Amino acid sequence: MLPLLISLTATDPVPTDDSVKAGWTAFVIFLLLGLAIVFLGWSFSRQMKKVKKADAEGVYGPPSSTKADDDAAADLPKNV
Repeated sequence: MLPLLISLTATDPVPTDDSVKAGWTAFVIFLLLGLAIVFLGWSFSRQMKKVKKADAEGVYGPPSSTKADDDAAADLPKNV
């Protein structure tokens, strides 16, 4: 078994640097992966807007806070 393995590796020449290319297929896959990330980010932001709207409407229980509560809390002095 070992002589067969040695003979297979010995007949496979190492390619030169100028004969190896990534090709168009790899570039297209790279672009598709980039588009998938953009789509997932867009979808995530849409879902988060729906969650915030549902939270404000009280779907998940009492609203956690409102914009007026946040503004009022920002006006209060903070203890240093």
